[in-house]
Amino acid sequence: MAAAAVTLLASTLTATAGAAAAGHPVPSRATAVRDAAAALTGHATALGLTAAQGTAVRDVVVDKDGSQHVRYDRTFRHLPVLGGDFVVHLAPDGAYRSADRAVRGDLAVPTVTPSLSAPSAADLGTAALRSAHRGEKLLKVAARPQLVVDALHGAPRLAWRTEAAGKDSLGNPVARVVITDARTGRQIDAWDSLETASGDGRSLYSGTVPLETTLSGSTYQLKDATRGNTYSGDAQNKTDSCILSICWSRAPAALFTDADNHWGNGTTSDRASAAADAQYGTDTTWDYYKDVHGRNGIAGDGKGSYNRVHYGNKYNNAFWDDSCFCMTYGDGDGTTFGPLVALDVTGHEMSHGVTSKTANLTYSGESGGLNEATSDIFGTLVEFHANNAQDPGDYLIGEKLVKPGFGKAALRFMDQPSKDGSSADCWSSSVGSLDVHYSSGVANHFAYLLAEGSGPKTIGGVQHNGTTCNGATLGGIGKDKLGKIWYRALTVHMTSSTKYAGARTATLDAAKDLYGAGSAEQNAVAAAWSAVSVG
Repeated sequence: MAAAAVTLLASTLTATAGAAAAGHPVPSRATAVRDAAAALTGHATALGLTAAQGTAVRDVVVDKDGSQHVRYDRTFRHLPVLGGDFVVHLAPDGAYRSADRAVRGDLAVPTVTPSLSAPSAADLGTAALRSAHRGEKLLKVAARPQLVVDALHGAPRLAWRTEAAGKDSLGNPVARVVITDARTGRQIDAWDSLETASGDGRSLYSGTVPLETTLSGSTYQLKDATRGNTYSGDAQNKTDSCILSICWSRAPAALFTDADNHWGNGTTSDRASAAADAQYGTDTTWDYYKDVHGRNGIAGDGKGSYNRVHYGNKYNNAFWDDSCFCMTYGDGDGTTFGPLVALDVTGHEMSHGVTSKTANLTYSGESGGLNEATSDIFGTLVEFHANNAQDPGDYLIGEKLVKPGFGKAALRFMDQPSKDGSSADCWSSSVGSLDVHYSSGVANHFAYLLAEGSGPKTIGGVQHNGTTCNGATLGGIGKDKLGKIWYRALTVHMTSSTKYAGARTATLDAAKDLYGAGSAEQNAVAAAWSAVSVG
């Protein structure tokens, strides 16, 4: 296990002369929520709040100097508002400072009575799912529409947010979110809604690893009481008949047990080997967020999630699912991918959960690319944090699980994303039209350049070459500062609608928070974004 790193807020905040230094106690989360509620009342006009709107707290961040940041979701006449989220920033004494809003302007719509019926919206959702998987026979397709106010795509309008889900011919899950104008029936947007990555245990990829387990009678369970009772279970090669909130039944998560507390044999002949990888990855990701960022679990509440391994039939994917608060891993087809439980992939999936509990970046367009990049960035930093000799840190994603049939050395390459044949190195106005796994390339490229700089170097035994889009030569500030800046931006400054221009602003603000205005770190952030054609 990696040694504990210095925590984020204790080591890097420049505002050390704040409330704590002045002898005042640092506010609690409850105090922050109370102060923010007062700020909403006193600054309703500036925040665009009206009597028809409601707010609900999603997340709270309290800095060591006492500064408070409270994130809200918003409703209009009891309907969820897509793009209604905002973050209120308060001084240590609770005074209002500023706010970051996903969208500005009035969120009102003339009516909350739709012209398009819910069954019609459901039909359009299932049609969109089938269209996205043209040529495949989909089974058990169903849809569930929810009436919302859509403020993410221009002027607010009444819309249906429809979750459509089904199974492909192998029984593996497919799912799509479809946003439909509730007046005209026209599709506004759509995106895939499965956020994918595509004792000791003898794991498949990380060697023999330490595992915290639970003794029940004379049998050990692969469940970690020290990390919120996170556990790993066997899906028994079954699949869900429950995607998001559309449920028939779920694949099992049969808890792995063992008599001697030695899990797996390092090969796929023992089903516990993949479970050892998944549990080790969950442990390491938990430790990374706690050691480095002071975050206690995915939701920051100390509660663990769970893993399901051996999901489906030759399933070439892994995914995070908010509805079960769990990570799910396929075995791969054996030709292109092995079991998808490599360390950076487990960090990637668990980080989707962190994003969903903080900025909740919309999984579409540029925001979706930033969502995927966030998971790639933190999955990579988890790999470095583990300091595992069998899987040393590098800036390749999924390099351990790819097989010769895949034709490339990794799923994605952060130093030069276009090496995968599809991802974007540089921002352009067309980036938002790419699949989110490819539009993520711009932020992945930025992250690599910020941490490592440009030019060739060997990292983790792998040759990297940081290219730039503007011909600049950059020096990096290190992966630790990258992680702190990106986490601060994600949890304090980004919102659901953040695009690349907004990510530049959010990371500049984060660098200012952590290192000061005009600092070398803030200047490096600006230079790295310029090097990928943002700003």
